[in-house]
Amino acid sequence: MARSGDVYQCRVWLSDERRYKRQSLKTSDYETAKQRAEALIFEISAGKEAGKKYFGMNLGLLIEEFLAYRKADIGVAGGITAGRWTTIQSQCRALLRTKSAQLKMNELDENSFYEWRQMRQRDNENLALVTIRNEQATINQIAMFAYQKKYIPFQRFNFRPISIKKDDIGKRDTFSLEEYDELLGFMRRYVSKQVCSDEDERLERLAVRDFVLIASNTALRVGELRQLRWKDIESYEEATDENGHKHTLVTINVRREISKVRNSRRIVSRGGEYFLRHRDRSIFVADEDFIFPNKIGTHQLGTRILYQHWYAMMEGIGITNHKERKLSYYSLRHFAITCRLRANVPIFEVAQLAGTSAAHIENHYAHIDDEMRKQTALKNFALTRKGISERN
Repeated sequence: MARSGDVYQCRVWLSDERRYKRQSLKTSDYETAKQRAEALIFEISAGKEAGKKYFGMNLGLLIEEFLAYRKADIGVAGGITAGRWTTIQSQCRALLRTKSAQLKMNELDENSFYEWRQMRQRDNENLALVTIRNEQATINQIAMFAYQKKYIPFQRFNFRPISIKKDDIGKRDTFSLEEYDELLGFMRRYVSKQVCSDEDERLERLAVRDFVLIASNTALRVGELRQLRWKDIESYEEATDENGHKHTLVTINVRREISKVRNSRRIVSRGGEYFLRHRDRSIFVADEDFIFPNKIGTHQLGTRILYQHWYAMMEGIGITNHKERKLSYYSLRHFAITCRLRANVPIFEVAQLAGTSAAHIENHYAHIDDEMRKQTALKNFALTRKGISERN
């Protein structure tokens, strides 16, 4: 207890609100002040147990509560993936760069984020409209959470409508066949003992190389591949393709809890030899171990390490504008899908491999390259009574 003049005061730290609650005890008698302080502390503790906020909820505290609420949904039925949780965190950081964390709930109304597109483009002028639209969806999830907690009197914010052309939705760059060949050649040098004499560093590079090769063969999402465990590998099988080339096929169970779309799928893919090769080098090969773990095997291989090598590889093959082209590990999934389409695999089968819909493949990935357009243009057709047929 402290005094203000002759009168005692009580000060209580409220950890969740990060402030002291100060209140006069209205007495100069120590014993009376002590009794009143104990009663006040009990009253405040009971209020906190009931969820009471003594200084009013602000935007920063609201987001902390929302993130804790969403974190509890990771990996549960109907919940979210760890990758989605990371995205939500990033979106919340963007929100707090735009609005002060100290902003009180009673200062917000339905139109507080109406110009969200302009707010975000002032922060990052190259931000894609699809990204902005996704952020708006998360902001309205926060609004609904705040409404249910009775922090605000409305359920959603209004936003100025965004018009996004179909061609711009999910449009991603990927590697040309020549660039991918360059990447393969560079990785062979990148992992060689002549270039990398440090054995620990070389093992890390070898793991990243196999990560790249597996991603570009299986079309797994980055988050799915990072969360894959050895128990998810069902079997391997030696097979020969139509050209007589031998391949090691791998059957993978993608669990719903690691799938972005929360649906499990069982896929058969090329690239089994890369799993086997990586397993031979790894010391973490128990069923529950991550296929690509960190150095001590407790967590997934970190994104910082993955992208440290990614930047080195992009520079090594002369793609200095990889950030502008948005070339990332996700581009390997795009490359795998595009290669399946080039091989004339039906879109429905490609969609099953990738864990998405045929419509999504058509809208996001089925941009035909120049070579495929030429092949289509040079096809010969004949008009028959049954309609148009292709000539051999």
